[in-house]
This record gives sequence, C-alpha cells and structure tokens, in this order.
Amino acid sequence: MRAADADILIVPGWSDSGPEHWQTRWQAKLSTARRVSQRDFEKPIRAEWEETIAQDVLASARPVVIVAHSLGVIAALHAAQRVGDKIAGAFLVAPPSEAVIREMPSVDSAFLPIPRARLPFPAALVGSSDDPYADLLFARHLAQDIGARFIDAGASGHINVDSGHGPWPEGSLAFANFMAKL
Repeated sequence: MRAADADILIVPGWSDSGPEHWQTRWQAKLSTARRVSQRDFEKPIRAEWEETIAQDVLASARPVVIVAHSLGVIAALHAAQRVGDKIAGAFLVAPPSEAVIREMPSVDSAFLPIPRARLPFPAALVGSSDDPYADLLFARHLAQDIGARFIDAGASGHINVDSGHGPWPEGSLAFANFMAKL
C-alpha cells in the first residue's frame, strides 16, 4: 500500500509532538496524514484519548494506518480493541512500560493495564535499548503479545527530539518498508 492510498493518523503521546519531532515532520510530508488532536496532552485521560482515536478512525474514508509514539501507542492499543476492524496497520514507536505509566501522576491510571491482545491488523513496534521510559525487553514482549513485528532501533533513547530524532530518517525507511508490505 502506498501512503497516498491511506489515511495516516499521527497519534502523539504525552505532551504532544513539537514542531521538530519526527511525527510533525512526517505529518507535513505525507499528504494524507493528519494528527489526532487530544483535548489535553498534559493530563491524558484514557477514555478521552481512546474515543478521539476511535472517532478519527471511523471518520476516515480510506484505509487507516496509525503512526503512534509513546503514550499514543498505549491509547491506540486501547482504541484498537473497539475499532481494530477499521484499521489497516499500525506503526508503533517507543511505548512506555506499565511501571513508568504508574509513576506519572499526570497520566490517568486507566491507561493500565496495557492491552496485549493480538491485533487484527499488521503492526510494527519500534523499541530502543536505552529508552528511559521502557526497556528493550518490555518492548519486545509487547510486540510479541500483540503480534507486531519488532524493530530494534538500537541505542536511540525515547526516539524523540530530546534523543536527537527530529527527522529520524531510519524511521522513515522502516515506515516505508512497513507500508509497502500492507
């Protein structure tokens, strides 16, 4: 599948993705991409985030491909339990672990437990060996549980601007490869 043939839903995590973040850059470059806008990116409420993602999926005219980062991955996994039959694929990057989410007082505890049911669509999950929000083993196990292909990004931090991943060309290549196989 070509990106132009899909509605690419950019699902940011906690605190949104700023102007230099790879998600924002991809949104600007992909003509069919649009950002899922949450009411509050600083104090995420699972029911709201899940509903917003589900509504954006249902409002799409073309096949939907989700591109989620961090807490956006967890919200997308919750939404997929409701609207997974309307999703063509998901590219999931740097999900935080349960332990980290528990320690974030501004994040609704209802994000836990993280859904681990096998997804009804193809997915790839990217993890990093030095992500401060989740260790590589967590990311590998989550990918295995949900039936996603695991992509090891090496020592890449949280795969965001703070870890030096503004443009993230390796991610663009991995995403293009993922799309080509849908």
